[in-house]
Amino acid sequence: MPPVLFLLMLLGVLISSGEAMSQEEKHKLRNQVVEMFDHAYQNYMDHAYPADELMPLTCRGRVRGLEPSRGDVDDALGKFSLTLIDTLDTLVLLNKTTEFEAAVRRVLSDVRLDNDIVVSVFETNIRVLGGLLGGHSMAVMLKEGGQHMQWYQDELLHMAKDLGLRLLPAFNTSSGLPYPRVNLKYGVRGPETRTGTETDTCTACAGTIILEFAALSRFTGDPVFEAHARRALDFLWEKRQRNSNLVGTTINIHSGEWVRRDSGVGAGIDSYYEYLLKAYVLLGDDQFLQRFNIHYASIMKYISQPPLLLDVHIHKPLLPARTWMDSLLAFFPGLQVLKGDIRPAIETHEMLYQVTKKHNFLPEAFTTDFRVHWAQHPLRPEFAESTYFLYKATGDPYYLEAGRTILDNLNRFARVPCGFAAMKDVRTGSHEDRMDSFFLAEMFKYLFLLFADAEDLPFDIEDYIFTTEAHLLPLSLSTAPHSSSVPLNRTSEEELDDSNFDWTCPNTRLLFPDPAFPRNLREPIRTAVDKSCPRPAPYREPGMGRPPLRAQDFMANNPEHLELLRRMGVSLIHLKDGRVQLVQHATQAVSAVAAEDGVRFMQEMMELSSQQQKEQLPPRAIQIVSHPFFGRVVLTAGPAQFGTDLSKSSTGVRGFVTVAEPYSGCTEITNADYVQGHIALLQRGQCMFAEKARHIQKAGAIGCIVIDDNEGSSSDTAPLFQMAGDGRNTDDITLPLLFLFHKEGNILLEALKEYREVEVLLSDKARDRAAIFRGKPLPGSLIEGSKYFFSRFFFILSSALTHIFSLSFSSQFLMLLISLPLSVCPPTTVFCFCLMERFSVITLTSRSPGA
Repeated sequence: MPPVLFLLMLLGVLISSGEAMSQEEKHKLRNQVVEMFDHAYQNYMDHAYPADELMPLTCRGRVRGLEPSRGDVDDALGKFSLTLIDTLDTLVLLNKTTEFEAAVRRVLSDVRLDNDIVVSVFETNIRVLGGLLGGHSMAVMLKEGGQHMQWYQDELLHMAKDLGLRLLPAFNTSSGLPYPRVNLKYGVRGPETRTGTETDTCTACAGTIILEFAALSRFTGDPVFEAHARRALDFLWEKRQRNSNLVGTTINIHSGEWVRRDSGVGAGIDSYYEYLLKAYVLLGDDQFLQRFNIHYASIMKYISQPPLLLDVHIHKPLLPARTWMDSLLAFFPGLQVLKGDIRPAIETHEMLYQVTKKHNFLPEAFTTDFRVHWAQHPLRPEFAESTYFLYKATGDPYYLEAGRTILDNLNRFARVPCGFAAMKDVRTGSHEDRMDSFFLAEMFKYLFLLFADAEDLPFDIEDYIFTTEAHLLPLSLSTAPHSSSVPLNRTSEEELDDSNFDWTCPNTRLLFPDPAFPRNLREPIRTAVDKSCPRPAPYREPGMGRPPLRAQDFMANNPEHLELLRRMGVSLIHLKDGRVQLVQHATQAVSAVAAEDGVRFMQEMMELSSQQQKEQLPPRAIQIVSHPFFGRVVLTAGPAQFGTDLSKSSTGVRGFVTVAEPYSGCTEITNADYVQGHIALLQRGQCMFAEKARHIQKAGAIGCIVIDDNEGSSSDTAPLFQMAGDGRNTDDITLPLLFLFHKEGNILLEALKEYREVEVLLSDKARDRAAIFRGKPLPGSLIEGSKYFFSRFFFILSSALTHIFSLSFSSQFLMLLISLPLSVCPPTTVFCFCLMERFSVITLTSRSPGA
């Protein structure tokens, strides 16, 4: 049977759930889409080209290296006119053939792919390689039409192959999973690449390659690209959790161990599932369909809680991993349409539509009661994508009205004189100086197709499949010659099971015999959202009309925040171990609305705390190696969930410490000349740990030690503290960060006060002195002149360790003991330190967490 058409034959059955939109109104909205595209595209060409992206608020181009770093978001930028390449096939779909031809000539004459720059393999594949292949497909189609592009000689395809070859070095791993980043000029090996040290990648990053690489192989006849993409998919499939048949979010590219074991259909995994199904459609390999169906059954069993889609743990799939959803899952109803599972697609889409109507856009993340969790919205197209596919499958004019809502909100809230600006906060309507290339590549394609008639299109859209970036690849590639050397990788353990195959789309007339059935599905969801998420006033204080305090913004030493808590009926209690305890009494709130805000704040705080404690890391060590310590003093430090992983470093990070100014590290470092090349000391508080890290990294520090600002806190009474990120991606932070409680931090500060130059070693565990001083004379006994300092120093140290043997902490405690003559030791330290003939390591284990 033909292997590629079963999903694309979407039935245009009209299911009327309201007034059908007139043709005149549809044409008006279609033309409005074109006008909006022109506004965005022309402003990019006028104000940004040849830069990668437009900054619509300042009307200029975003050039990587010239603007402040945004972390891994900038890995999509490669100085290759990203937006222009990403937009090529959109120009053709919108009947802008003349502009397309001019754009292709610009790409061929201006774009270089050999830049010495590190880019995301995933983003470069879907946006640039996909854009070049989509542009090539359109150029060939137009040339065959005989009126346009008669000069074209596969130049875009040649560029695509050049780019594909530049991405291939990333796949040189034992697993076949690609490194997350690659240097376009130098690959991944060698110091000049400035990459290749990463160990983890997201599942979607490794599993969203097959469409572009297979298309490149079949266009060029070179099987190497498809073979590498298949190998990566095969490895992910082999590493799925066999009981739940789910995959995690992040995987180690060398060992195949799951780094993050939460599983959903949103960020980090989304397009892996999409590409399994679409690989079957494009390539005709039944194995991809079988794998997708097995995964899909598990998604519907564990993750789907209609209309919600909630992450779970792959080993305990009945246990929720979080209580919020991210906006990237909005693509999933569209994928369910391609699968032929229309009912849950309608339900989830309706939930997303109601959240959109409450907040004008889908927030980057929202809670299960449909409130804002992360307030940004970078003009993502996934909701428009699902809206188009549902309209295509059902013909229900309801989805035309949903499309109209998208258009209206874009024009009302995101349109600016130089394009369309991303929303920094959907609650306040504030903008971000950002217009991502996918806005032109995807949003206007789906919206134009939603309102256009078949005769408005320059080609039959059913002859193509959409990539995850909405680039158009011809289905004819399924029958294109390709080398038999591309393995199907089917083993005896993986025989095809026909029971897992859904060969045809169900007939929507049988699914929905009652034309009102879709409306009946949507109504209870609309009601649930209305009840759970009453539309807030534009600007309100707890009980007084302003947006309530968010958990991720809360600072326990901020008087304004404490006042906001008081108004919400939340009291704060400082514990002796440095932690704070929050208690909410609704009756103490200033109003019922404020009490509701307090409940939400407490829920967010619990979620934030759960997120931080989800993956417990072992303690780290700060070893003082300079005179007169010589590696004998080791302080137990808490790790960070971002930055350099010291457990993967055989040598650790060694350097002299210096106090950063400002000590909080919450603004630009003013003594950068002193911080550069040193390990910076910072104080906890006033801003997020990730913000501190970015500031001292920018100042040139090689490491960071954050000291608790809560006087009296100590690792002997408090659980191990892990520094969490700021809710965003922190891959841009590449230095190590460690946390010291106040008493341990005071030891280091006292040493710095007494000896102006203090050198430390940051590592996962204390190092043997012989290893530290390899090649140098091993320091002997401490000099007599140091007795006074050590007497004072050990008084501080002993006060920090008074209860070391009470086992009142929740994690392992590591302390390197010091040998000293008895005459040096204060009486209180004799038991702890002076009974040892040489230094040794003592490990004490707690009774239970929280003991």
